[in-house]
Amino acid sequence: MKFFKKLLKGIVIIVLAFIALAYIFDYDYILRGVRISYFTGHTSAFIDDYTYFDNATIEKGSNPQSWPMHADYNSVPLTDQLEETNTRFGTVAFLIIKNDSIWSETYYDGYGVDSKSNSFSMAKSITSAMLGKAIMEGHIKSLDQPVSDFFSEFSEGMAAQLTVGDLSSMSSGLDWVEHYYSPFSITARAYYDDDLAETILGLKVVEEPGKSFKYLSGNTQLLGMVIEKATGQKLSKYLSESFWKPLGAEHEAFWQLDDDTNKLEKAYCCIASNARDFARFGKLYKDHGKWNGRQILDSTFIARSTRPRFEQDDMYGYGFWLANHVGKRIFYMRGILGQYTIVIPEDNVIIVRLGHKRGAFANGGPHREDFYTYVEEALEMLETTP
Repeated sequence: MKFFKKLLKGIVIIVLAFIALAYIFDYDYILRGVRISYFTGHTSAFIDDYTYFDNATIEKGSNPQSWPMHADYNSVPLTDQLEETNTRFGTVAFLIIKNDSIWSETYYDGYGVDSKSNSFSMAKSITSAMLGKAIMEGHIKSLDQPVSDFFSEFSEGMAAQLTVGDLSSMSSGLDWVEHYYSPFSITARAYYDDDLAETILGLKVVEEPGKSFKYLSGNTQLLGMVIEKATGQKLSKYLSESFWKPLGAEHEAFWQLDDDTNKLEKAYCCIASNARDFARFGKLYKDHGKWNGRQILDSTFIARSTRPRFEQDDMYGYGFWLANHVGKRIFYMRGILGQYTIVIPEDNVIIVRLGHKRGAFANGGPHREDFYTYVEEALEMLETTP
C-alpha cells in the first residue's frame, strides 16, 4: 500500500511539475490541446471541436436562398466504390450539385442538412475570397500591396518585399513549419494558444517572397489580420456582410477565435458550417463572381485565383487548389480531414464532401487519393443524367 501511495504521489508531482514548466516556458497551450483533444477521445483536431472553443457568429441574412432540387434528386444510388470510400474515411456529408440544383445528397453518422462541422483549411479559400472583396472595395490596393503597409513588423529586409498576394498564393517565405502532430510545433501553438496575433507577428521572412509555393497556414492567418486591419471589421462580420448574406446562406456559421479576450478569428481554418452553405462558394467562383445577376466578387480576381501563379507549382492559385483530372480542369477548397468543395466548371458540377478522415497523397503528388475518387465516382453517377 505504501508503494502505491508513493507511486501516486510521484505521478502527481510529475504532473504538477509539467504544468508549472508549461506555464513558465509559454507552452501552456499544450494543456488546452490535451484537454480538447485527448480528454475527448481524439489525438488531434476533429470536426466537432469548434464547440470547445470561443466562436464568432457569421450571421445569415433575412432572405436565405434554398438550393433548387434537381428533378432527378437522389435517383441514382452512390457507386459501390464511393460508398466504400465514404465508409472508410468517415464521410458525414456528400453532396453533388448539377446545373445549380442539388442532384445527390447523402449524410452519415447522425449528421444531416443542418449539421455544422469544421471546415479546417477550406477557410483559407474563403479568406482569399475576402481579400478579393477588400481589393474590389478599395480597402486593399491590389495583390501587390506590401504587408508592411499594415504591419510594420514586416518592413525590413526580405520582409519588405512580402505582399498580400504572396500570402494568398502561399509564397511568403515565412519561417513557419507546417507540422500538425507535434505539440511543440507552431501549427499546434496557433491552433490552441490564446494570443494568435503575438505568434504571427513574431514570424520572420527567411526566404525571398513571391518565388515559389510553400503551403503555410501562417500565411493565411497573417492575410486575415491584414484584411481585418484594412477593412476595420472583424473577419466574421466582413464575411457575413460580403458573402454569407448576399449568397443567401440558410444558416449562421461559427468562426473559431483564439480566445474570448483577443477575439481573433483563425483565418487559416475553422469555419463551422454545412455542406449546402459551403457549396455557395463553389457556385460563386464557378459563375465568375456573380450571384443572381449581381457581381459579388471581381471576375478577374477569380480568374487569377483559379489559375496557377507559378508554372512549376501548378497545383495552387490564390487560395484554391487546382487539378487536371479525367481531362477536366478542376479547382477546389480543401481541409485537413478531407473537407472538399470541388468545382468542375465545364460540367457545371459542384461536389462537397465533409468527414473525419482523408486518404493518402496519390503517387506522391499534391492531391489525395480520396479527392480523385470523389470526382471520378460522382462523374460516373452523373453519366446517367442528361
